Amino acid sequence: MDLNMITFLTAIVALLIALYSFYLVNELKKKKASSEPADGFTSRPLQLQAYERLVMLAERIAIPNLVSRANQPGLDARQMQRLLIDSVKQEYEYNTTQQIYVSPTAWEAVKNLKDQNMLIINQVGASLPAEASGLDMNRRLLEFMMASKKGALHEIVMEALNFEAKKMMR
Repeated sequence: MDLNMITFLTAIVALLIALYSFYLVNELKKKKASSEPADGFTSRPLQLQAYERLVMLAERIAIPNLVSRANQPGLDARQMQRLLIDSVKQEYEYNTTQQIYVSPTAWEAVKNLKDQNMLIINQVGASLPAEASGLDMNRRLLEFMMASKKGALHEIVMEALNFEAKKMMR
């Protein structure tokens, strides 16, 4: 082979390599573009933050934690009941915007936890005599939680929220 033929073949091989490289780069760009929004914005950090806040909400409205945080000496049972209910409502309302970022199942679990805890507080409050103290109310709530399987709902909700958040991080 002469030098012109070698130069020609080298040029052809270089051109084929360049075309193949161009093709690979375009395929990578297409894959990246299809996995990311056009503007580069992703809501994943907001979603993870929402799950984090809902885990904290579930922890804060768990009856044992609620009782220890809201305990005020000198209140009667009805006042303590109202304080606990108001605390649950306030915590929940503060976090209602998080439902935008989490799955409907996750939000429903949080909502059910709130409803169940308010129901338990109201049922225990209704079962106490009119002269019962806030301490009696708190003691009865904690006894109920220790004796009931329903009392562990906050743990189940937190596990579900953690599971969904971990799925997002994969």
